[in-house]
Amino acid sequence: MTINVEEIVIGILGGTGDQGKGLARRFAMAGHSVIIGSRNEERAKTAADEIAQETLDIQGRVEGRTNHDTARYAQIVIATVPWEGHGELLTSLASELAGKIVIDCVNPIGFDARGAYALPVAEGSAAQQAAAVLPESTVVGAFHHVSAKLLLDPGVAEIDLDVLVLGDDREATDLVQALAARIPGVRGIYAGRLRNAGQIEALTANLVSVNRRYKAHAGLRITDV
Repeated sequence: MTINVEEIVIGILGGTGDQGKGLARRFAMAGHSVIIGSRNEERAKTAADEIAQETLDIQGRVEGRTNHDTARYAQIVIATVPWEGHGELLTSLASELAGKIVIDCVNPIGFDARGAYALPVAEGSAAQQAAAVLPESTVVGAFHHVSAKLLLDPGVAEIDLDVLVLGDDREATDLVQALAARIPGVRGIYAGRLRNAGQIEALTANLVSVNRRYKAHAGLRITDV
């Protein structure tokens, strides 16, 4: 069945964090119905209400549900959960996510006195871990380097960013590229198969270092494409 990208119902697991709320806000502004998921349904509903009240030009609809209901009712799901609970949560949602595209944007990075650094992942990356625990889903890596502050900032009309999209299914990566482009200023750029997700996730540590040094919200642009 062909999915019309403009009508996709998007679910965001762990959507009460800044990145989840920021993506929910931008996709709702683009006209999508968005479901914010959380272990705590009341927190999810509060986050959805905040977006609806603070975003005057919202065109879609935002609601809050549990992570399980979000996985069940959304057509495409974005995982924005903390790395520490990533594998456990996705494993618990395997049946609800079967047959769906799951976009993983989790970055396994740590922080110490010397700054941000990439954490080792047994499967190679968070996206590959997601694929391992969700064998009946199509996992795509994307949205790793989007600044939550820019997504949430009402003074920012366009996000100056290319979203690198990784996956093993061409139809799925094409769809996620098109979905990324629903956010004004953003392009979705195919960046390889899922086995290449590790270095994309790890690059976030470098961007954190750039942003701290220059007090910026830097992203990536791919030239000559």
